[in-house]
Amino acid sequence: MSVVKINVLTVDPAMRDELERRFAGRAGLVESADGFEGFELLRPVDGTDRYLVYTRWRSEDDFRAWTESQAFQRGHARAAAESGHGHGHGGPASSAAEQWSFEIIETAAPKNA
Repeated sequence: MSVVKINVLTVDPAMRDELERRFAGRAGLVESADGFEGFELLRPVDGTDRYLVYTRWRSEDDFRAWTESQAFQRGHARAAAESGHGHGHGGPASSAAEQWSFEIIETAAPKNA
């Protein structure tokens, strides 16, 4: 049964572009992780300041192995190092974060015509 991890990031409007730039710069790091099934960065459009980082994994063990991997550590270290360079802002792009975890118990997809 797949699991979903949603990181909820509170982002000041002035930091939105920076957050999105950092995620774009990390593209490709998670795709080769064993058990990885998908990723989406969701931008708020209803006036909230919370972005959602959605990842889907084959199992809790696969997610845990990714967070303990060297690739995960390198990606987060690189994002922190790059945060003070170029046109970016120094420090974290979000002011708060929390993680939600879910098991997928039902799903639907478009029917083929």
